[in-house]
Amino acid sequence: MTQVLIECPAPAKINLFLHVVGRREDGYHLLQTAFRMLDWGDRLDFHVRSDGRVRRVNDVPGVPAADDLVVRAAGALQQATGVDRGVDIEVTKVLPMGGGLGGGSSDAATTLIALNRLWETGLDRHQLESLALPLGADVPFFVYGRTAFAEGVGERFSPIHLAPCWYVVVAPGVHVPTPEIFRAKELTRDTKPIKISDFAMSATHNDLERVAIERYPQIADAVEWLGQFGPARMTGSGACIFSAFDSEQAARDVVRQCPDRWQAWAAKSLDVHPMHGWVG
Repeated sequence: MTQVLIECPAPAKINLFLHVVGRREDGYHLLQTAFRMLDWGDRLDFHVRSDGRVRRVNDVPGVPAADDLVVRAAGALQQATGVDRGVDIEVTKVLPMGGGLGGGSSDAATTLIALNRLWETGLDRHQLESLALPLGADVPFFVYGRTAFAEGVGERFSPIHLAPCWYVVVAPGVHVPTPEIFRAKELTRDTKPIKISDFAMSATHNDLERVAIERYPQIADAVEWLGQFGPARMTGSGACIFSAFDSEQAARDVVRQCPDRWQAWAAKSLDVHPMHGWVG
């Protein structure tokens, strides 16, 4: 019986577009988006415990262990399956928090997938996605684990196929709280829904970008700078900006020109989650 899993990947995601097309009576926003993962992200280690305790064993600045989605994900899997084992989790953070790259959500999904194997709970992908949704709107996507057109509150997926490419991601040095953006009165909530066949980056946008820029002008500066090299757009609720490039060399050339006040990375598209095959 496997007791340890080391260096489990939790990749970043970008939203190639994000439209807010409505709002449910319970306050949740109805979205359309295209999710794509990047071959770059956090790493997690898991050590099974026999006493049922779930612990995050290292410090993650700004995230108390009790509030961490990895701890909540493990607890949700315990509760759903009745498993009596526990786990020590170590999270190596690479992705900037509050950047719209899905770091916490990806960590939670990796936790569900890894512990489903370690604890031998035997849930299928649909069952794990159902556990993932209450943890956060992006968590089910990482469990789904493929480039996708998403609808609803982010839980209904259709696969899409895109050419491989490289992305430059720029973090403009601000942390954007997602609830603040979705609560904004000026947020557009009635964008006309599109069909998958209509999807093209040139014909879409991110409804959250304008709201985030009004509150955090550093985002506008990053969009303008990266936009010199190609179409640039904010991912998620911000603050990170991305642009696509045809080659690794082109992407890395742009990264080298990034102003010192920001961080920038080059990352390759990733169309299947590295742990996709772990779930039936």
